[in-house]
Amino acid sequence: MTELARIIDDFAYLDEWEDRYRYVIELGKALPELSEDKRTAQNKVQGCASQVWLVTHSDGGADPVLTFEGDSDAHIVRGLVAIVLTVYSGKPASEIARTDAIDVFDKIGLVEHLSSQRANGLRSMVRRIREEATVRVAA
Repeated sequence: MTELARIIDDFAYLDEWEDRYRYVIELGKALPELSEDKRTAQNKVQGCASQVWLVTHSDGGADPVLTFEGDSDAHIVRGLVAIVLTVYSGKPASEIARTDAIDVFDKIGLVEHLSSQRANGLRSMVRRIREEATVRVAA
């Protein structure tokens, strides 16, 4: 079972939204902390109410495999970053460009339970990752 499939199953198992929020926070706590030197303006995601940083790494191939590091200063957002990275990290750029992580969040019913600011921030993260993947496929 993939990490993403496990997260989706765990969400299905949790009935109460309070428990699901706690689970998102736990996922965020498990996310490796981003070093201070990577918390730059260039790595900051625009459109998020909380501070969110994303760093992209590429293996440099024709359809490069991209891996991501991310972090946030807010507990729930950090958990959202962890889920987004689970969807995208370690995949070829062409697959990332075609994949909308918002579909995963819809599947687990999370988008409808986020504040509009957090949902917009989530969309900004996904947009940035997909745009970076598109640029790397075209390069």
